[in-house]
Amino acid sequence: MSLNKVILIGNVGKDPDVRYFDSGSAVANFPMATSERGYTLSNGTVVPERTEWHNIVVRRDQVQFVEKWVKKGSMVYVEGKIRTRTYDDQNGIKRYLTEIHADRVEFFSSGRPAESGTQPAATTAQQPMQNQPSTAYSQPMAQQNPSLEGNNSEDDLPF
Repeated sequence: MSLNKVILIGNVGKDPDVRYFDSGSAVANFPMATSERGYTLSNGTVVPERTEWHNIVVRRDQVQFVEKWVKKGSMVYVEGKIRTRTYDDQNGIKRYLTEIHADRVEFFSSGRPAESGTQPAATTAQQPMQNQPSTAYSQPMAQQNPSLEGNNSEDDLPF
């Protein structure tokens, strides 16, 4: 058994290129950047930030969403499959191109409010993996569970 699944969260590098065909089908392509934050090891070695560029290919019903809403700089969540294709360039040299064939493209929010006009209302309810704080801890535990009311000392917290 095998699985070919890619999940990326990153920024769109340029406005999508959308092409329509005589058959009525369409395809959208855009570059997307993902970055790993730089850090310093305990021994003082600095590991710099690393940015990877991905070629995203979108087909079927997702093309209209991408064409209308996705722009350069948009932060998006992409889920799909990795595919590599080969072609011969104009000098006859075999070239390899790795692409992410997206099954799902959505805006991604890290808890910040979206800028006005940049995000359609239809996508806000479907955003995956938001980093927004949970409201489950907004009240002290004693108020959530009456059986704990007598024991609400902050010194007993495990962290």
